[in-house]
Amino acid sequence: MANQRGIERVWTVEYQEGSGPHKQVGQVLPPGNWEQFDPFLLMAEDWFQQGTFPDHPHRGMETITYVIEGKLKHEDNHGGSGVLEPGDAQLMTAGSGIVHSEDPLPGETVHSLQLWLNLPSSKKSATPRYQDLKAETVPVRREDGAEVRVYSGSSGDVQADTENHVPLTYVELNVEAGANVTQDLPGSFNGFIYIIEGIGTFGIEGTEGKQNQVLWLGRTSKDAYSEVTIQANEKLRAILVAGEPIGEPVVARGPFVMNTEEEIFQAYRDYQAGKFNRS
Repeated sequence: MANQRGIERVWTVEYQEGSGPHKQVGQVLPPGNWEQFDPFLLMAEDWFQQGTFPDHPHRGMETITYVIEGKLKHEDNHGGSGVLEPGDAQLMTAGSGIVHSEDPLPGETVHSLQLWLNLPSSKKSATPRYQDLKAETVPVRREDGAEVRVYSGSSGDVQADTENHVPLTYVELNVEAGANVTQDLPGSFNGFIYIIEGIGTFGIEGTEGKQNQVLWLGRTSKDAYSEVTIQANEKLRAILVAGEPIGEPVVARGPFVMNTEEEIFQAYRDYQAGKFNRS
């Protein structure tokens, strides 16, 4: 029998006005809480137009970008490019190093969530790659009054074919008022729910959550499977993200996430020497 998860902590995302084409930003998962959020580093919610995120490098981590509104073009120095539309997501493995841009199409304002996912030391030099997860091809689990879109990991008997260096569940929950759904997770996973719209109750204690709130999942036995129950008080749209903690030191400087200061210095030297380019 699965352990029932509760909610350990709830917080409301605060938003700041941006400057220029970066209209607004909110820190869903504020950076710096490396041990608590492991394997997650941060999550930002952005509203932005062309010119906000031109070419910039990454090493040692992954980004998961989920588009709520607008059309977002991405390009990189390894030959990759594409356009993400509402409901699409992308898992980008920076690994050993990549330079990319994220730019809305002309006239578009993109509303997105971007999660930074750490990589273990054994994977920080992985070959860079993109996985574009298009809304129309994402597997869907359907229950009475509920739809779960599975971008990574599984929900019930529905499994995504996304490849992960770090075991990861990333699902979008769409639940009609009065309905409920249960999401299963390995007991070892850290995780959270972010409410995009609506109001509901969550977990074994029925903790209330509403739009723009984060609900951090309580811990459970690492040796058992677990479940978290989501009940919609009014039509609910939320994402649930959970992953296997890495348990390694985190040294993050700008776009690079490594295990030591020397590795950070080396990342900057390699970037300046052009070593992030495709060989």
